[in-house]
Amino acid sequence: MAGSSFGTLFRFTTWGESHGPAIGVVVDGVPSLIELGADDIQLWLDRRKPGQSKFTTQRQEPDKVEILSGVFEGQTTGTPISLLIRNEDQRSRDYGQIKDSYRPGHADITYEAKYGIRDYRGGGRSSARETASRVAAGAIARKILGPEVAIRGYLIQIGQDRIDPLRFDPHEIERNPFWCPDAAAAARWEEQLLEIRKAGSSVGAVIEVVAEGVPAGWGEPIYDKLDADLAKAMMSINAVKGVEIGDGFAAAGLRGEDNADEIRMGNDGPRFLSNHAGGILGGISSGQPIVCRFAVKPTSSILTPRRSINRDGDEIEVATKGRHDPCVGIRAVPVGEAMMAIVLADHLLRHRGVYARG
Repeated sequence: MAGSSFGTLFRFTTWGESHGPAIGVVVDGVPSLIELGADDIQLWLDRRKPGQSKFTTQRQEPDKVEILSGVFEGQTTGTPISLLIRNEDQRSRDYGQIKDSYRPGHADITYEAKYGIRDYRGGGRSSARETASRVAAGAIARKILGPEVAIRGYLIQIGQDRIDPLRFDPHEIERNPFWCPDAAAAARWEEQLLEIRKAGSSVGAVIEVVAEGVPAGWGEPIYDKLDADLAKAMMSINAVKGVEIGDGFAAAGLRGEDNADEIRMGNDGPRFLSNHAGGILGGISSGQPIVCRFAVKPTSSILTPRRSINRDGDEIEVATKGRHDPCVGIRAVPVGEAMMAIVLADHLLRHRGVYARG
């Protein structure tokens, strides 16, 4: 399978399936002499792992990371870093009934069309289980970026219900199971998701990820734009169906004078009066916060019967049993943060190697 690697200088390759013995990632391009231990990675994996609330899949995975290579005496050596995460709570029997059926909205039918075979146990390679490897790689990317770059993700919408920007409280994000900065919205979402889960259904979400402390000048023109790489990174996350930077699609409804981020001279250099562009102009960071949002579709595995076909071409109805997220967007928050960190670390290394002056 091609397409399991991402990045240019900071580059990683994930491997493994949802119900295989383990998943993992190989990260290449990490500079030497960076302090790194398993705890630095585990911190971020613990935020993503399943079973932490009644609103996510109840699969119980410790997601304990093992560093197999690339670190010596607590420091990176400059060689590939290999990480392993064992799968310990597979229940493959839950998927036996759909091994010859295609779930509507799922990658079952396209994987089989491409490869002539598919791992039906939890979706195999197409499972969101793969994202644990991304989060592990993102933890290393954060070490490259250092404390100067702060990355924060949160949910701004579940289903049709969106947060009130005037109620945005950054301290609230860690206080509820939805990574929601609006306490009132979080309370509403709890009631809504309990009903959705009880009905055996699912719902989509929108996640916003913001990176602060990124200096001006990161990114490349034309095909390797910073926002183009961010869009690809977020779009590669399971179940993501849309990505926008800054005002995104809303910019189409603005006039030129409203969309322009006016500039004045500040004590430390240029000072922008707004951030419609989301911190990126011409594919290059402007020094403002980088703002990216992505939309996650409802989980395809639901109890409600849906019309489909099987391998023999028979028209059937499919209902999926097992442990599934009523809103997979909740656990996508740490994944979005990781992909932001990965793209920024890659462009930092590229900037240092080619464009750094002085």
